[in-house]
Amino acid sequence: MSEITVLHNPRCSTSRAAVETVTAAGIPATVRNYLKEPLTRDEWLDVLAKLDAEPTELVRRDPNFERSGLTDGDVASAEQVASVLAEQPQLAQRPVLIRGDRAIIGRPKSAVEPFLA
Repeated sequence: MSEITVLHNPRCSTSRAAVETVTAAGIPATVRNYLKEPLTRDEWLDVLAKLDAEPTELVRRDPNFERSGLTDGDVASAEQVASVLAEQPQLAQRPVLIRGDRAIIGRPKSAVEPFLA
């Protein structure tokens, strides 16, 4: 089994559930609190290259997104998303699970277990 990296926000119940699921499966994991240890633009580009979703799906459309003055056009490409998340990591969907050359957004919670198989 290859190790998993979990980009984690401990204040998020879905993110905590993902960490618990990985731990219960006995898979070695690196848990990175991306708010305290922000990813660089290049690291986000690496995640986006592995992501099993469109880059824009990695950006939360919440009040922080609205307050930042961003629009969907500002996060349409991988390059744009990487730049925005490097500057404002609180806008990242969570959790993100990375294993080898694949990555998923761990929402809904039921998406995590199949990714571990």
